[in-house]
Amino acid sequence: MSTHSSPEIILIAAVARNGVIGRDNALPWRLKADLARFRAHTLGHPLLMGRKTWESLGKPLPGRRNLVLTRQPGYTAQGCEVFASADEALATLAAAEKVFVIGGAEIYRALLPQADTLLLTEVSAEVTGDAHFPAFERTRFKETSRTPCPADADNEYAFDFVEYRRQG
Repeated sequence: MSTHSSPEIILIAAVARNGVIGRDNALPWRLKADLARFRAHTLGHPLLMGRKTWESLGKPLPGRRNLVLTRQPGYTAQGCEVFASADEALATLAAAEKVFVIGGAEIYRALLPQADTLLLTEVSAEVTGDAHFPAFERTRFKETSRTPCPADADNEYAFDFVEYRRQG
């Protein structure tokens, strides 16, 4: 569990059945309920994201500390803090209760081994895309909640909100 010196690391993502999370640096679906859930969970907490995710957003998400990871020396992101490594960024977040990792694929892959919690929107669709959520060992995480949501006028596909917590 997290302490004041070690925030809970939470990966939050919407993932298709085939692992796709993005296409052409954008979300491959329209799920209004997922965006509302994302905002409700992350508001008031720091967000850690990769450069491509930052560029797809185009501006800092309000009400949250925005941290961008990039290997590009001298990169700047207006309204954000920029770091060359996840360890460097996490060191500045030692006093935080939680940190939300919001993508993209490379950042999820890098931080999955340190993740305490996965908040996934499991989308009931297979879509084409060029960014994928990393495979994770289901035995290392326990599903602690699942809420099914139907497709409707605001949500292109049916999906489940699922929470996984690291075992041990």
